[in-house]
Amino acid sequence: MSVSNFTLPDVGEGLTEAEIVEWKVAPGDTVAINQVLVEIETAKSLVELPSPYVGVVGEILVQPGTTVDVGTVIITIVSHAAADAAVSAPPVAQGRLAGAQENELAGAAADAGSTITDEPAEKAGAVLVGRGATATMPTRRKRHGGTSVAHESIAPPPVAAARPAAAPLPQLPRTASAGPVIAKPPIRKLAKDLGVDLALVEATGPVGDVTREDVLRAATQASVFRNIQTPEWPSDREEHIPVKGVRKAIAQAMVSSAFTAPHVSLFVDVDATRTMEFVKRLKASTDFAGVRVSPMLIMAKAMIWAVRRNPTVNSIFTDEEIIIKHYVNLGIAAATPRGLIVPNVKEAQDMSLLELAGALERLTMTARDGKTTPADMSGGTITITNIGVFGMDTGTPILNSGEAGIVALGTIKQKPWVVDGEVRARFVTTIGASFDHRVVDGDVASRFLADVASIIEEPALLLE
Repeated sequence: MSVSNFTLPDVGEGLTEAEIVEWKVAPGDTVAINQVLVEIETAKSLVELPSPYVGVVGEILVQPGTTVDVGTVIITIVSHAAADAAVSAPPVAQGRLAGAQENELAGAAADAGSTITDEPAEKAGAVLVGRGATATMPTRRKRHGGTSVAHESIAPPPVAAARPAAAPLPQLPRTASAGPVIAKPPIRKLAKDLGVDLALVEATGPVGDVTREDVLRAATQASVFRNIQTPEWPSDREEHIPVKGVRKAIAQAMVSSAFTAPHVSLFVDVDATRTMEFVKRLKASTDFAGVRVSPMLIMAKAMIWAVRRNPTVNSIFTDEEIIIKHYVNLGIAAATPRGLIVPNVKEAQDMSLLELAGALERLTMTARDGKTTPADMSGGTITITNIGVFGMDTGTPILNSGEAGIVALGTIKQKPWVVDGEVRARFVTTIGASFDHRVVDGDVASRFLADVASIIEEPALLLE
């Protein structure tokens, strides 16, 4: 068939609908196999859909901001053969293609060296990839000679509106001495992603180079500096936000978790001074150069260690059985502009401290960019949420649906603490945790949280 209908596929695990966010093509555009057609938002993440066809965009059937069901036709692709036929057809039959594209395709077909395929993509239906290595990709030599006046007078096809770039963060004055900026390529990329001007960052590296921590500190300071400004009251008295996409999924998951699993919560204060010292040593280690190290890394490792000693917390309850999972897909609750998401590090129990640090950083950066995939969002076994970054001491976290345990790490700050009968200033934090009481009894929950606390108090226990 000369016109191919591209339907909205199921890009996740049983997703039933998605919202069209932004079209990357416009009617009349020539597309190749695996060229991105559209960006959609599912209940889990933003996903780019590639084209399984070679041809010309015919009609865009769904406008941005519209939510459609899986299986709905959202765009049509006209094969090159059909486009060529349209050029020689009567004017009434040429409704789908703009005149500029018709002339271009007709001229391309007449070129001696051009190769145009008219084969439809086999069994392309709802898949997200093209025809594979056997597909013949269209090629076109550059055309020579003049262009007709009629061709020049036709307006070009509309293009998809570009998403506005994020405004750069305001920069704080640099206190370091002026001179060339020394920074490794990954550090430069991180600064670009965070909107940080390296020329304004105080370098603390051993040779006067800008480190990852320098960039992150500058980004945090700039963000705080920006956020102290209080906006004016909006002119509209009310704002109505549709409940859809990630927000709809969050609401459904939280209601399901709160009213299905009977929560029990525990809290413990912990002396985290040695964890802070350990983090400082790791930052100075050449093995961890270029990798972000924070107390969150030690907390994640502590949870994995405690799960091995108390496997019941890493389970799921069904009406027929309790399934204890002897592996850890560690979920990390992340606050993003699109809402709360919980991607997870797969097989975290097999990772070294360095591997886990890299995995956590990749997960965080991907979530911040809004590019978390549905695969990263599924299959979690236990979750950690870091509310300390917001200055909170503790909280009562709600279980991620389908899991039996979640741990909240509070802010770490200096407080008076009794050590060997003397009051000293120590770095102290509060760890909170919630469990599904159908699965996890009070004694198991207490032992698990005590094990986590013991690692935060003495990270050397991880070496056992």
